[in-house]
Amino acid sequence: MVKRIFSLIIAALLISMYVLTLVFGLMQDPITTKLLVASVSATILVPVVLYAYQRIYSIVKGDKEEKENEKQ
Repeated sequence: MVKRIFSLIIAALLISMYVLTLVFGLMQDPITTKLLVASVSATILVPVVLYAYQRIYSIVKGDKEEKENEKQ
């Protein structure tokens, strides 16, 4: 249940970043260029970091499960 809630929060975060990227791209203010660059960067970096976290977690959890199986 916790994984589903966490997944929904992450999905909402990613969708909001995509919407903000679109909004910043359409605005006509001098600061929007910096906001657009930050938004595009976050759109790329956040999924990469989340994927890396997921892979590391599965590797660490997999090691613990193997050790528990060896004890039995």
